[in-house]
Amino acid sequence: MSGGVEWGLHCCVVLSGVSGSPEPVSAARLAEFHDVSPTYLAKQMQLLSRAGLVRSTQGQAGGYLLTRPATEITVLQVVEAIDGGQPAFRCTEVRQRGPLAAPPQSCTAPCGIAAVMDAADRAWRAALAAVSIADLAADLARTVGAGTLPRVREWLRTGV
Repeated sequence: MSGGVEWGLHCCVVLSGVSGSPEPVSAARLAEFHDVSPTYLAKQMQLLSRAGLVRSTQGQAGGYLLTRPATEITVLQVVEAIDGGQPAFRCTEVRQRGPLAAPPQSCTAPCGIAAVMDAADRAWRAALAAVSIADLAADLARTVGAGTLPRVREWLRTGV
């Protein structure tokens, strides 16, 4: 999983704290807040925008907003927006290689390795699909303090 997923998730959590606000948050402001390269973060935000998770507005007051409530955006959607939806494991049919290679007609069912990796991938995706951005924001409030997102919103608005 790329580092862009972590940044994308953090940005979505931050944007969930400004939901309902008419003022979008610029990628540059998000980058400053997270102390990451503006170019790098803008790339992640563009991927989220293409996936329909955030929308961008142009102009001097432009920036990003979530496209829907944070309760309706899952961690899996962010992961797939940034890294794609391909499974983590790709079977290359190793059993059909080498001096004792199995013939293709003998390999009609997935091998045990491919089966267990597929099951793990499905479980991982189900776990990520079960967690929303709102859940992550609530966890932030529980672990760091209820005033965290309001302070973030104020910093994004004023820089203080």
